[in-house]
Amino acid sequence: MDIIPYLLNIIQYQQKQICWILNFICRYIPLKQWAFDDSHSPKYQKFKIDKLPKIIYYEKWDYKEYIPYLEWKYGKKIKTVNRRSECDIDDSCTCPRCNAPKPYLYKNNGSKGQILCKVCSTAFSPEENRFSKSYSLKCPHCNHSLVHKKDRKHFVVHKCVNPKCPYYIHNLNKVDKKDLKETYGKNKYKLHYIYQEFQIDFFKMDLSSLPKNASSLKFSKFDSNVMALCLTYRVNLGLSLRKTKQALKDIHNISISHQSIANYCKTAAICVKPFTDNYDYNVGKVLTADETYIKIRGVKGYIWFIMDAAKRSIIGYRISDNRGVGPCILSMRMAFKHFKEKLPGHFKFIADGYSAYPLAAQQFFREFGENFKFNVTQVIGLTNDDEVSAKYRPYKQMIERLNRTYKASYRPTNGFDNIDGANYDLALWVTYYNFLRPHKHNNYRVLNHVEMLDNADNMPGKWQLLIFLGQQQIKLLQQKNCS
Repeated sequence: MDIIPYLLNIIQYQQKQICWILNFICRYIPLKQWAFDDSHSPKYQKFKIDKLPKIIYYEKWDYKEYIPYLEWKYGKKIKTVNRRSECDIDDSCTCPRCNAPKPYLYKNNGSKGQILCKVCSTAFSPEENRFSKSYSLKCPHCNHSLVHKKDRKHFVVHKCVNPKCPYYIHNLNKVDKKDLKETYGKNKYKLHYIYQEFQIDFFKMDLSSLPKNASSLKFSKFDSNVMALCLTYRVNLGLSLRKTKQALKDIHNISISHQSIANYCKTAAICVKPFTDNYDYNVGKVLTADETYIKIRGVKGYIWFIMDAAKRSIIGYRISDNRGVGPCILSMRMAFKHFKEKLPGHFKFIADGYSAYPLAAQQFFREFGENFKFNVTQVIGLTNDDEVSAKYRPYKQMIERLNRTYKASYRPTNGFDNIDGANYDLALWVTYYNFLRPHKHNNYRVLNHVEMLDNADNMPGKWQLLIFLGQQQIKLLQQKNCS
């Protein structure tokens, strides 16, 4: 017997056995990841984001053009309805699909009120016109029309209420039977398919718009060096405005008001922000994101950070007065614009268990298609109860450490007076963090080396050069918009 065919038969037999064993393990022996994966629990179903619905667009027809088309295409002549009794359809009633008048309409179910058009075979009710809107949303699991349930600040909640929907039945079978016996036991779980339709297009909002009420760089009493000194004490050393004023008086014998220092910081933030946002950070394949809290006039506000896990640079940031998905999308847009046309292969986006991140990822896929399709790797909780959290916990700790670093500079302010002030302060701090701050993990060097800054002997000189680079970037953006 030839040895080669014999060995090939053994290899094929072993391959079948391995496939059978893998199939058996996947079905009946839960792995460690699956055993502790909260996403399989019905209690955590409310944190999952359902897939996009089916969108059915309605195209308006004209019966005067549709009747000749049917006759030309199929040889079918459409005549008016031959009525055997008096018709009580209103004379002004027309088909909502093709606008056919009363002679082409007849009652489809007797006295129950439904009317059928003989031209386009559309059944409708005179009181309800489903063709008044340009499209309708269908459940992707049962093709049932979604029902408008709730209105929120930026979106509308649609729900599939079909009791025979396979998605609903599948979730219902996983629910604890004790809860089903209670009066409102089902309300503890998310069972039906739900879709959130946003009323604001966050992908058309301008990310590079400059705030108003900034002072000029034409100095009358002081010069650019005093402005750079203000930035060094205020941003690098984390002093408050009044302590910065006191430091300038005690060390440099410069008498300046704290309001003038605030105006300098505002103007500097407007200048350096375009350079910081459009700098080529050479972003890697792993991003990590998180949100934290700040105070704006005593009211809780939110700050969003997106960091490149490889170089630790902040490539996306946003301050908002709400924790909705809108600011999350805007911060993601700021980060993803560094990828140009599409995301790199094996891309990872790591965040916590907050549902805004998967929902934002869904909106990116809906807007840009496969080029920006990605899944959010969620590190849930503070302990490593599953394999995903254990593997990606260090990335989550990076962004948490960044939050604490920012809070250390934010704490002397005792909160901000308005959201514009918070934006100015954040823009300056991100510039300092990315280009001026020495980092321990980078051998006490800056994260992003800018050759022009080597010409400065001290930190105020570096701030002046950053302002100059920001002005150059503003000119480039203006030329690009004009062309």
